[in-house]
Amino acid sequence: MSPEYSPTAPRSAPSPNDLRPAALDDVDQILVDALRRDARMPNNALAALAGIAPSTALGRVRSLIERGVIRGFHADIDPRALGRGLEALISVRLQAHARKHEAFTRRIAKLQEVVDIYFIAGANDYLLHIAVLDAHSLRDFVIEHLGADPEVAGTETTLIFEHLRPRP
Repeated sequence: MSPEYSPTAPRSAPSPNDLRPAALDDVDQILVDALRRDARMPNNALAALAGIAPSTALGRVRSLIERGVIRGFHADIDPRALGRGLEALISVRLQAHARKHEAFTRRIAKLQEVVDIYFIAGANDYLLHIAVLDAHSLRDFVIEHLGADPEVAGTETTLIFEHLRPRP
C-alpha cells in the first residue's frame, strides 16, 4: 500500500456501536470495491478506475478512513511461511461471572498464535482463529492459555484443513 494511505493519521472514526451504514456514493463504492480486491492499488490507478483526479481519489480514501468505512490495510500472511502449518478455530465459553470480556480479549490478542478474535452470540462467547506449528503446539496453547484461565468455562477446537479467502 502506498504511504499516502497510512491509517496512522488522526481520525474520528464512528463508535463501533454506531450501526448506521455509511453513506457511499458511486465513486466511494468503486474505491471500496477496488481496495477490497487489492489494498495495494496505487492512488493513480484508483483514480483512473473511478474516473476522478488523483487528488480527489486521495481525499476520498482519506474520508473513507476517517468515517470508519476503511478500518485498515492488512497483509494476508500465509501462516505456513512462518512455520505455523496447523490452523484451528477454538470456540471459547467464559464463566457466567466473567463479564470482563475486554480483559480476556486483551490477554488473548497479545498471543502470537492468534490470527483473529471474534466476539460472538450463541452458546459460546468467542471464536479464536489460531495458527501453530503442530498438534502438540495446539494442545499446549489450549491448556496454557485457555484451560488454565479461571474465566474460561470450556472450549471446543475445530481443525482447519484449508483457509480460502474469496476474491471479488
